[in-house]
Amino acid sequence: LWQNINKIFIPFSFTYFSLLGSASSQSMRKFSCVTLSTRQLNIQNLVNYEKQQVPTNAIMFITAKGIRICVSADQRWVQNAVKRIDERRAAKRK
Repeated sequence: LWQNINKIFIPFSFTYFSLLGSASSQSMRKFSCVTLSTRQLNIQNLVNYEKQQVPTNAIMFITAKGIRICVSADQRWVQNAVKRIDERRAAKRK
């Protein structure tokens, strides 16, 4: 399994760890960014995000295909992408 994951995620220049735990007999999966991509992503391909402060201040974007890409939360394009995703969510609720 880990060999396949490395083949999928190495081209994006980021690393994350998956931590498994349990809560009321259901398992939970928590992804954590360890290294960050330096490439700017196409905002149109991003459908969701998760904020993270530990071990580093980062945003984990999730693409339409379910790929998770970690980037620094301090970049302006990242802040714009988060705002755009939030606006899309609000528009769908109306």
